[in-house]
Amino acid sequence: MKEEKCEAVIEGILFAMGESVEIARLAEVLEISQEEVQKILTNMKQRYEAENRGIEMMEIENAVQLCTKKDTYEYLIKIAKQPKRHMMTDVLLETLSIIAYKQPITKLEIEKIRGVSCSHAVNKLVEYNLVCELGRLDAPGRPLLFGTTEDFLRSFGVQSIEELPVLNQEQLEEFKQQAEEEMNVKLNV
Repeated sequence: MKEEKCEAVIEGILFAMGESVEIARLAEVLEISQEEVQKILTNMKQRYEAENRGIEMMEIENAVQLCTKKDTYEYLIKIAKQPKRHMMTDVLLETLSIIAYKQPITKLEIEKIRGVSCSHAVNKLVEYNLVCELGRLDAPGRPLLFGTTEDFLRSFGVQSIEELPVLNQEQLEEFKQQAEEEMNVKLNV
């Protein structure tokens, strides 16, 4: 199959699916290697950017998806009314960051880190499709394990968890000192 035909098939599949499709699956369907698919995807992505199109190709782990460009959002909402926007509170962001960096993780482990109950926060993050159940821990009570979803990766503009920023030791010490100062202020009040 010629490269132009492969591009058309890939574009059609990605448009129709509306969600990410694994590169391996595209290679299987097109009966070509994953390397060839990756080369075609790179060419398509560059062309979308060069032609200033309203869509962009986003790679998420070993998958790819067509998405609307962020700068078209203001026009999209005029057509689609108001897309559902989720309110991310500090509690939700803190809980989400713990899950992202420590996954797979149980609610009990999150609560040990945060020092407070996390059931509401985890349930909201599951509702927002940023977090999902990954299975159960092989321990008494078989607690649920949680991890992030593709929507999390898409929302934060990363292809995989490995791309999340890593804090250096100096930043960790600074955060620890701030937390201790906050604790002292709360205890003295």
